[in-house]
Amino acid sequence: MRLADQGLRNIELAESQMGALMEVQKELKKSKIFKGLRIGMALHVTKETAVLVKTLIAGGAEIWITGCNPLSTQDDIAAALAKSGVHVYAHKGENTKEYYEFLNDVIAGKPHITIDDGCDLVSEIHKNHKGLIPSLIGGCEETTTGIIRLKAMEKDKALKYPIVAVNDNLTKHLMDNYYGTGQSTLDGIMRASNFLFTGKVCVVAGYGDCGKGVALRLKGLGANVIVTEVKPFRALQAVRDGYRVMPMKEAAVIGDLFITVTGDVDVLTYDHVKLMKEGAILCNSGHFDCEIDVDGIKKKSKKVREMRPFMDEYTVEGGSLGTGGKKIYILGDGRLVNLAAAEGHPSDVMSLSFCGQVFACKYLVENKGRLKPAVYTLPEDIDIYISELQLRVMGVKIDKLTPAQEKYLASWESGT
Repeated sequence: MRLADQGLRNIELAESQMGALMEVQKELKKSKIFKGLRIGMALHVTKETAVLVKTLIAGGAEIWITGCNPLSTQDDIAAALAKSGVHVYAHKGENTKEYYEFLNDVIAGKPHITIDDGCDLVSEIHKNHKGLIPSLIGGCEETTTGIIRLKAMEKDKALKYPIVAVNDNLTKHLMDNYYGTGQSTLDGIMRASNFLFTGKVCVVAGYGDCGKGVALRLKGLGANVIVTEVKPFRALQAVRDGYRVMPMKEAAVIGDLFITVTGDVDVLTYDHVKLMKEGAILCNSGHFDCEIDVDGIKKKSKKVREMRPFMDEYTVEGGSLGTGGKKIYILGDGRLVNLAAAEGHPSDVMSLSFCGQVFACKYLVENKGRLKPAVYTLPEDIDIYISELQLRVMGVKIDKLTPAQEKYLASWESGT
């Protein structure tokens, strides 16, 4: 709790950069739409998330929150929220047992709405707390990995309450994934390793919105970027964007830095490590720690030691004669490097994502009892409104269609 005052200052700083969300907070103070509702959250416990918590409380909600990744909690923020009376179950570096205990502590609060980042809270409820489901209004999911899991549940008819895919908002997906992940990933790498990007061969595994953002930032810092992909169209996009594209086994031989952003398992394994050059650095910016097979690499390593916080050295077979083996480095234990070794996305970006979370909760409350168990995307007008809010706080003005222009766009009769 000694960290609480620093946490409160960090939250205050985040608020100063989250103008759109602060505007939404003002609206909720008047409407109190969440009065009497309990909201259970499994999100990265950061200063930005704290502003979301305060916004939901302004709307009348009572909050239970835990982390959604063992290394992503900022302890000063957890302390600050606890000091403010929020039910908080999180600390940086929690083990797997604690992680699931904390999820169950949130579930014990008997939430009416769940807010998830990665689907672990939803999964735990469906597996071990089915009795809670009838009282749930719905849930929200923030990340691509979670949406993949939820759509698999929907396909298998395993999903038992409605979920809004906040991740699929344009104001989340294109801003958070592209701009946020691009900047925060490199921030984590720099803090953990002090790596120089200029002139280095940097391999980005996955060319979705997150991979595009990471590759663009690497290019801007002077790196030689290679992209690996399994989807033909994304590979084609990467080529057209000016990057080299090749299989990972070819990239492994020449890469200096490897960043995984695929949402899938075993993207980098010991078989790849054997091909890598001395001093190669591996890190992950996908939600779960399965993209790099850290356990498999660890088991086959001669020696593992921590070189500095969030940077471990692995001695494996190979290397120069007499060196005792080849040394490679893994950052953040293979977990989200932008949150394990840094602070996650900038507040500006998260303001838009969390506006989406609030409006998703509002949508669920307004449609209580009318939504079937399925994955939903918010209506386009909500995305437009969030964009308008952000433009307003930035002082940016745009044109409006004239009546003649609106009529033309709505007509099929006007031709050449």
